[in-house]
Amino acid sequence: MNSLDRYLPLIGRSPLFDGIGANDLEALLACLDVRTRSFEKGEAVLRMGDVTTRMGMVLEGAVRLERDDYWGNRSILASFGPGQSFAEVCACEPDLPLDVNVVAADDALVLFLDVGRVTTMCSSSCAFHARLVRNLLGLIAKRAHSLTRKIEHVSKRTTRAKLLSYLSEQAEAAESNRFAIPFDRQELADYLSVDRSAMCAELSRMKRDGLVDFHKNRFKIVQGGSL
Repeated sequence: MNSLDRYLPLIGRSPLFDGIGANDLEALLACLDVRTRSFEKGEAVLRMGDVTTRMGMVLEGAVRLERDDYWGNRSILASFGPGQSFAEVCACEPDLPLDVNVVAADDALVLFLDVGRVTTMCSSSCAFHARLVRNLLGLIAKRAHSLTRKIEHVSKRTTRAKLLSYLSEQAEAAESNRFAIPFDRQELADYLSVDRSAMCAELSRMKRDGLVDFHKNRFKIVQGGSL
């Protein structure tokens, strides 16, 4: 567990361990049989069709959920950075194979936790176990909500409307009109299911029209812009 000492503050701030004191966290991680693994950028963390009883939490770098269609066209479903978790749903139901690929978006260090030890009371009957189960259910509910929001974005009729929907959500999450997004231009196009060139042209028009300002992945929503 000593190798995790530097990450304990990050792990403790994650929604999965909300309400669990720092003094209990190390014992709880031992109970969950945690393991860490490093991945190089572009390497598969989990593959479509895999079955697992372990969910992941990003300690360094980032991972994203991707799906490729029959012709090799990529769709990005979500991106996760340090302190965020993934694969909770499939880990809760080990007979349910993954229907996405989990790929390292950057060089990444991932903590894997045995969800079977969350959903089954441990032999030591941890006092904080019930809180952990509630937190896990909350994570799954938030994941479902996040996917619903993505559907809202991509269901908009125009590229501008998709961009405005997504950027508005990011501003709300940051509680600021200035924020960074976790995607480069190609990844953003894949996330919104639009053509990259058309999307970049639309961003330029939005900037000209006074809706947004941006530099690389940092954006500012301009107050008072006209749709």
